[in-house]
Amino acid sequence: MLSMIGLIGGLALLIILTMRGMNILIVGPISALFVGVLSGLPLFPQLVGEGEANLVGNYMSGFTGFIASWYLMFLLGAVFGKVMEDSGAADSVSRFVVEKLGMKFAVLAIVFACAVLTYGGVSLFVVAFSVYPMALSLFKQADLPRRFIPAALALGSVTFTMTSAGSPEIQNWIPIDYLGTSPYAGLEVSIIVAVFMAAFGYWWLKRMINKAVSKGEKFEAREEDPVIDGERQLPHPLMGLVPLLVVLVIAYIFHDSLKQSALIIALLGGVISAYLLNRKYFKGFWGAVSEGTVGALIAIGNTAAVVGFGGVAKAVPAFETAVDVMTSIPGSPLIGGAIAVSVIAGMTGSASGGQAIALPILAPHYMDMGVNPEALHRTVAISSGALDSLPHNGYVVTTIRSICNETHAAAYGAVGAVTVIVPLIGLAIAILLFSLGVGI
Repeated sequence: MLSMIGLIGGLALLIILTMRGMNILIVGPISALFVGVLSGLPLFPQLVGEGEANLVGNYMSGFTGFIASWYLMFLLGAVFGKVMEDSGAADSVSRFVVEKLGMKFAVLAIVFACAVLTYGGVSLFVVAFSVYPMALSLFKQADLPRRFIPAALALGSVTFTMTSAGSPEIQNWIPIDYLGTSPYAGLEVSIIVAVFMAAFGYWWLKRMINKAVSKGEKFEAREEDPVIDGERQLPHPLMGLVPLLVVLVIAYIFHDSLKQSALIIALLGGVISAYLLNRKYFKGFWGAVSEGTVGALIAIGNTAAVVGFGGVAKAVPAFETAVDVMTSIPGSPLIGGAIAVSVIAGMTGSASGGQAIALPILAPHYMDMGVNPEALHRTVAISSGALDSLPHNGYVVTTIRSICNETHAAAYGAVGAVTVIVPLIGLAIAILLFSLGVGI
């Protein structure tokens, strides 16, 4: 009983301290300490026999293990994103999309621009930074309430593109290592769910915006609003699209033989092609590489801090009890897997962290039961992108506060609708389709 209190209390502490703005690199160990102490877990390796559970050993095993497995993917992904940003390629692609769709479809243009960049492998955070100035300009010209900009950015970045088949985002690649699948697992169902999430999410977002406009809300300019550098020469949009296609094509060619390691070659190919095609447009190539490297260290460190917490949580008796409950849910095993990953992702505020904690335990269990690995892969990927977007999620906090200069009170309602409710409905559709044998 005390162990369960420690586990639940530690997760609550992780969420509360993160929402209060504390650094996750500090919050992770503190929350793990809370879990360990209430569960009677020895603190140091020297106090137990070799290989036995202890707080420091289990935390650091989870922390370093995640970094060892995913560092190069995080590094090259962040560098690729910064190279696309610094060369102006990301701006060129997003601006092209916005100009072609026009003012009448301002919100759709923003969503689509984010979707193209995200599905092409550009970091979610880079996408938000890149598209925000154009989103602001469009909302200003259309006189739409600016508090809906974060939701438009999020809908195109962290919903139907992030967890869809073929996406080079890490949330689609983590299951490969545990299930022996490919990034295109559950393709047919993934397409159906992605189309639903895009269409329904866009309809709902437009409905919320129209309702706010009918109540008299308008765009309100601020002194700190960024100004788009209209004088800067940008590469042709095609030169921005080619590196994105390079990432997708290389990942497709090598995914059968190299599994998740194919992403290393794909992202490296993206970086090289972006440099060769757009080298005369760079502000500073090596500066972009350095910024990307720092960004990668921060991103993987934050995620590893959560995985380290999971390493401690897995060692206490309450966790085994919780897993037994989740894996014993009546009905389709896909439901149990979806609930487990989604709940953990929600508690940790990390889709990748939720997968990294849950899959090592759940995957062998469900595979032994004969669950179709492709169905499980796609279900897990979609479920990780639902409750992870609760208010304490890093992307949510950064996009609402740092990029868009909004408050959670003003902006999170719409963000939560399109990034939590819509993916949850999409998850239910995916489970239903797989249960009916679609794509299996």
